[in-house]
Amino acid sequence: MSDRSTIEWTNATWNPVRGCTKVSPGCTHCYAETFAERFRGVPGHPFEQGFDLRLVSKALDLPLRWKASRLIFVNSMSDLFHQRVPDSYVEKVFEVMRAATQHRFQVLTKRAERMEHFAKRHSVPPNVWLGVSVENAKYAWRIDHLRRVPAGVRFLSLEPLLGPITELDLRGIDWVIVGGESGGKCRPMEADWAREIRDRCRRSRVPFFFKQWGGFQKKKNGRTLDGRTWDEMPKAFSR
Repeated sequence: MSDRSTIEWTNATWNPVRGCTKVSPGCTHCYAETFAERFRGVPGHPFEQGFDLRLVSKALDLPLRWKASRLIFVNSMSDLFHQRVPDSYVEKVFEVMRAATQHRFQVLTKRAERMEHFAKRHSVPPNVWLGVSVENAKYAWRIDHLRRVPAGVRFLSLEPLLGPITELDLRGIDWVIVGGESGGKCRPMEADWAREIRDRCRRSRVPFFFKQWGGFQKKKNGRTLDGRTWDEMPKAFSR
């Protein structure tokens, strides 16, 4: 948890839940798991229990202590809508986000069905953005669940992009992030996959953010696509 972040599309991270389990191919080389498992068994470390899922109630009020406005990625080291996170705890997280009106929160999940179910039974504050992660066309069904969520900003994280998504339906979507996988066992992303999504975003007037090419040396590979950096943000970010 940090009030600063090196993730290109956010300012800070907040992890009231730690740890997760794999649900699809995008999870195979999970950066969060790799990081957390380095510290398994280290006494007193936040990840002493590795990537085992656990609730971190002492972190719940952290955004309330950050007075300056931030764009906050919620659970960069977990998934708020994991089936083992009780509804009552998810409600507490939303209560904090509702109270911390100085911030905007980005909630990203692969458990799209549960997110939709929760959002239809609870009001989503206007400062909370809801998104789904989609790694290839097989998992594009998650976007249908997102489209039915009553949120002011709905966004897609197509990262790691593991295959083409040629029929990407952007109806009701406010922002798209694309990125390749990084690390020693990374799977390559083809440039045409990213271009197809970028071009569809431009035709649909949906902001496009190209996060990275990835690879073993992701900094060396950079994050420019066809000679420019794509850092577009949803309209709500400028309000």
